[in-house]
Amino acid sequence: VSYLSFFDGNKDEYVRRYSSFPDTLKAKMKDMAKDMFYFGYDNYMKYAFPEDELNPIDCKGRGPDVLNPSNININDVLGNYSLTLIDTLDTLLVLGNVTEFHKAVKLVIDTVSFDKDSTVQVFEANIRILGSLISSHILLTDPKHPFGKVGFDDYDNELLHMAHDLAVRLLPAFENTSTGIPYPRVNLKTGVPPDSINETCTAGAGSLLVEFGILSRLIGDSTFEWVARRAVRALWNLRSNETGLLGNVVNIQTGQWVSKQSGLGAGMDSFYEYLLKSYLLFGEKEDYRMFQAAYESIHNHMRRGRESCNEGEGDPPLYVNVNMFSGEIMNTWIDSLQAFFPGLQVLNGDVDNAICLHAFYYAIWKRFGALPERYNWQLQAPDVLFYPLRPELVESTYLLFYFLLCFDTLKDRMESFFLSETCKYLYLLFDEDNPLHKSDNKYIFTTEGHVVPIDKRFREKQWNDLFPCEEGVLAEQEPNKRPPPSNTSNCNRIPEERRYTLPLKSVYMRQIDNMVGLF
Repeated sequence: VSYLSFFDGNKDEYVRRYSSFPDTLKAKMKDMAKDMFYFGYDNYMKYAFPEDELNPIDCKGRGPDVLNPSNININDVLGNYSLTLIDTLDTLLVLGNVTEFHKAVKLVIDTVSFDKDSTVQVFEANIRILGSLISSHILLTDPKHPFGKVGFDDYDNELLHMAHDLAVRLLPAFENTSTGIPYPRVNLKTGVPPDSINETCTAGAGSLLVEFGILSRLIGDSTFEWVARRAVRALWNLRSNETGLLGNVVNIQTGQWVSKQSGLGAGMDSFYEYLLKSYLLFGEKEDYRMFQAAYESIHNHMRRGRESCNEGEGDPPLYVNVNMFSGEIMNTWIDSLQAFFPGLQVLNGDVDNAICLHAFYYAIWKRFGALPERYNWQLQAPDVLFYPLRPELVESTYLLFYFLLCFDTLKDRMESFFLSETCKYLYLLFDEDNPLHKSDNKYIFTTEGHVVPIDKRFREKQWNDLFPCEEGVLAEQEPNKRPPPSNTSNCNRIPEERRYTLPLKSVYMRQIDNMVGLF
């Protein structure tokens, strides 16, 4: 029973609506999330496997668009390697289906090869395929994390070998670039295509460190972590001297910014995410120093609105797209990928700002019944109308919820992240007894939602420091700005007097609803 029930006479609309969540409704939502996952998974296996994705309207499989190589919306993601099956592996474990997990793992081992004439985006292959193979291998071989002993007798590290094979095929992207920032695409058979462009986005080039770093530490080969760290450092060195911000698109040969827009959404989102998560995994202080510097620049130049989320007067906090050099607003839209940021703020302990930003995105969802791919906050209307079942808002809701506990058209495409992330976070949100929540061991989710334990073996390297920090780039912090231990709890960051009230005061919730045109 909610603590607020003792004050029935004083309840306002928001308290009545949000102060409790009945166990019966929670169980119903959990079952709905599971049913939604299996509806997508079973029909993929029935109508689409071994192709990469399911076209859910015409019930056919989809692979690379070989007739139109320039169709990068499809070809960047689909590599003719049963993408949806691989991307879904650890979700089966989260849902408790060990039998199907074993069946799927064996199917991947028996049928998938990366020796394909497919040109794919390095970023997508890394987060969807490499990340899932590594995560599933860890869960199969380490009974401490977090589902117990789920291995099978004849497993011989095949998923790890497949991950290594794929990573080797991605390595040519890092060759012959004068900056160390990788090419955006590689052909899995032949390397970088002769007609490859020299432009890549910050997130695409700078979000490889988690998967590449874990692989290096699992197999004892520093190559993969080295190239990923070199790319992150190269991008970091190109940030603005005036604002500390990075741009969105960069030329990998000249180091010149092609797009000077700086924001939290598409093209930049997971760059920030992986600075913090790399520190949590590997304990490297330089990762945390970069993250803290980036976070400070974000708040100094992107954040608009009142200083405090839950106190004072003024507009609700909002993070806008700005020019990386001047900090001036470049446009009046934000995109749905930015909805990941409240979850990252939770991991960083900035819970108040996470609550406010999450409430803003939730208000948009309430108004439209989904999160538009792009929303114009000045016009209070979508700029891009579709919703491709993205997980970011669900992910932030899940992380924020468990911290506080201590379409206009149909689109004939089911992206693999719907099963690997969206359904997973929805299920976990309502499954309080899931092994992930009961385990004594800590873990993180990759940017594709794959489960990775925070393990001391990932803090140990079988090689010396990869290369020294460049002078003046990653200087030691002042004594009062040391990175916290990665196992520090955030449970005491909410004042005692607010522990039994709504996370955001009703007056501010109403203000945010007004901000998106709900009233």
